[in-house]
Amino acid sequence: MLPENVIDYTRSYFPDFGEEGCQVSSLDKGGSGRLYYRVKMGETSMIFAKYNDHREENLHFVDIARFLERCGVNVPKIYHHDSGEGLIWMQDLGEEDLWSFRDSVWPVRRSLYQSALRQVAKLHSHATRLASTAQLKLQIEFNETLYLWEQEYFFEHGVAGLIGLPGEEVAALASSPALLSLAKRLAGLPRYLVHRDFQSQNILIREATAWLIDFQGMRPGLPHYDVASLLYDPYVVLDDAERDELSEFYIEAAASEGLDVRQDFQEILLGCAAQRLMQALGAYGFLGLKCGRPAFLRHVPAAKRSLANVLARIEGLGHFVKILDSACEPKT
Repeated sequence: MLPENVIDYTRSYFPDFGEEGCQVSSLDKGGSGRLYYRVKMGETSMIFAKYNDHREENLHFVDIARFLERCGVNVPKIYHHDSGEGLIWMQDLGEEDLWSFRDSVWPVRRSLYQSALRQVAKLHSHATRLASTAQLKLQIEFNETLYLWEQEYFFEHGVAGLIGLPGEEVAALASSPALLSLAKRLAGLPRYLVHRDFQSQNILIREATAWLIDFQGMRPGLPHYDVASLLYDPYVVLDDAERDELSEFYIEAAASEGLDVRQDFQEILLGCAAQRLMQALGAYGFLGLKCGRPAFLRHVPAAKRSLANVLARIEGLGHFVKILDSACEPKT
């Protein structure tokens, strides 16, 4: 979309945004299928988004945003939504995300991670309690089928796609009884609303406080999946001591919101981390090779190391560590 089109659309709903002095800059937002722009005039700034219906979840972003705001979760305020044209104007929360602080000293990062975990604990607890009356259209819940799909996605695009492993070898690996057991175990646990893509680039920082974005994939699942997505985020390095500290903080934050997740927390967290990292490696292979976006391939080594770390601690999955040492390396 051309900048002048963004200005024309904006002026049609916000007349104070005159053509003179109005500035438009494009924002790169990963693989969401939406176009984002920052629209500024003087001291006033908004985020403009253009979406289509190629991904069904895009249609529900606004309803979910308004619901989460009512629940007290920090999300961008929606100023206007033109559903016919697929246009959204929303609050501009600035340019700093949690990822921007990846090289900051731990006391600084700890505070920001704790703020993020407080917000997602509200989503898991308060928002879950109110969801039944909100008539939201959510994505398919995390059930056994979805967990198995994440595993298949990993083997198809994260193993076979990246190293060209023969199909029969991939099929044998994917049918491991321990993997099937993991999917069944996680699917049998109580479900709560989860963000689904709770990682450092989807958490904006404004005045030292976390705000959540890209939550259109919200669905019933395990709180541990969101926590694992953040603590085992391939884009940021956390050591085991930092993960343990933040895990304990989340348990307490959830408890303060009336959600008790302490029982078997670390075991479930590791299982969710394995699922999340398999999904991430599958996505990197798909986006990097199938979609011609090689920038995603540079995240493969970090995700592979984290997945090996996790699988080594899950009973019956340790043998995958050696496979990961040779698999999932980007072709160069």
